[in-house]
Amino acid sequence: MTIGERIKNIRDRLNISQVDFADKINVSKQTLYKYENNIITNIPSDKIEAIASIGKVSPAYIMGWDVIPPKRKGVIINVLGRVAAGVPIEAIENVIDTEEITEDLARTGSFFGLQIHGDSMIPNICDGDVVIVRQQEDAETGDIVIATVNGTDATCKRLRKYKDGIELIANNPSYDPLDFSNQEIIDKPVKIIGKVVELRRKF
Repeated sequence: MTIGERIKNIRDRLNISQVDFADKINVSKQTLYKYENNIITNIPSDKIEAIASIGKVSPAYIMGWDVIPPKRKGVIINVLGRVAAGVPIEAIENVIDTEEITEDLARTGSFFGLQIHGDSMIPNICDGDVVIVRQQEDAETGDIVIATVNGTDATCKRLRKYKDGIELIANNPSYDPLDFSNQEIIDKPVKIIGKVVELRRKF
């Protein structure tokens, strides 16, 4: 699209005549005609700024410098209501919704969504929120992880590693940290099944 076509599109969208539009940017009707038909292409910057202001667009848009790139397609993942210990994510049938993640993110691993139940991670993560989780069996101190303990449903906690074991820490100070020695991690067992990478909240 040429500069002239962009100017004409703005004028048409606002339903303003050539005469009135020319008055608004302080040029003659003939000059505006030449702008719109690309007879004059070296338009003064103050006129470009005036047109952009009237059309509520950027001067760069008028000049064709900030063309909006095509929207990237996303990747749809399942949102689960619960994750039971020992059941592969792919085999879980408790799908309650779907979410979309970017293709760039999807290329970094396998992902699922999980709806959070309870208040142990407030105020950052609340009951009913959905977290986007990258499937992985390990994580670093400070990461928010999804883990299974004692063969029960998965829990969302912040991970802290130390030499003799790990802690799973709630954001809510009402909940005590869950401490596990290296032997307890094996015996119970305690398994990390993913790392939280995004939060999705609906209002």
